[in-house]
Amino acid sequence: MDAMILAAGLGTRLRPLTDHLPKALVDVAGRPALEHVARRLIGAGATRLILNVHHHADQIEAFVREAGGFGVDTVISREDGAEPLETGGGLLHARPLFGSEEPFLLHNVDVISDLDLRALHARQVEQSPLATLAVRESATSRPLLFDDRGLYGWADRRPGREARRLVREPVGKAHEFAFLGVHAIDPTIFRLLTETGRFSIISAYLRLAQEGHVILPHDVGEARWLEIGSLERLEEARRVLGGG
Repeated sequence: MDAMILAAGLGTRLRPLTDHLPKALVDVAGRPALEHVARRLIGAGATRLILNVHHHADQIEAFVREAGGFGVDTVISREDGAEPLETGGGLLHARPLFGSEEPFLLHNVDVISDLDLRALHARQVEQSPLATLAVRESATSRPLLFDDRGLYGWADRRPGREARRLVREPVGKAHEFAFLGVHAIDPTIFRLLTETGRFSIISAYLRLAQEGHVILPHDVGEARWLEIGSLERLEEARRVLGGG
């Protein structure tokens, strides 16, 4: 199974730590975030890892070499432009590095969890949607909207940024979920992505849902999920994983 780790972000909310260090290599309870994620993906069955890199890319490449690719076939997708290509653009840019025709996992480097990645991948295989997204019912200012058919919209409730986008009318029971930054995706997505350059995978999902493609939620329930995108959340993750 292929798995891709999105590791190209600038980590602006982690400054000053990320002034001279990529977010992927920030220490979390004795190990870099990247290693936490890589080991979890390998434990779920990944035999090939694809990492996209941009900010302090040389440091990440050196770490991967020193780690022996974590014991699997690990390849690097460098993004050499002025800015990272975001989640969708980064995935599309890495397309030539994927070697399998089976569904793959896509995982943010700043998410450390104990959610069942095998179960997420298995649901994707069994139900064959275009993608299955790890979600949970929890308070969020930017929920994804799902109904009995799958993804149908998105909302932004941040003060001063309020917005809502529905790509179709909901069918059956509607739910709002927080997206957890982990996906299982069918590789047919590569021929369906018409976006170019920098773009969000969520924006692409909404367009594809509008065109009739199915994107399903996978509720992870009470699984532990830690996002280290800010200094405050990083410290909380260090406390939880370090036993403090």
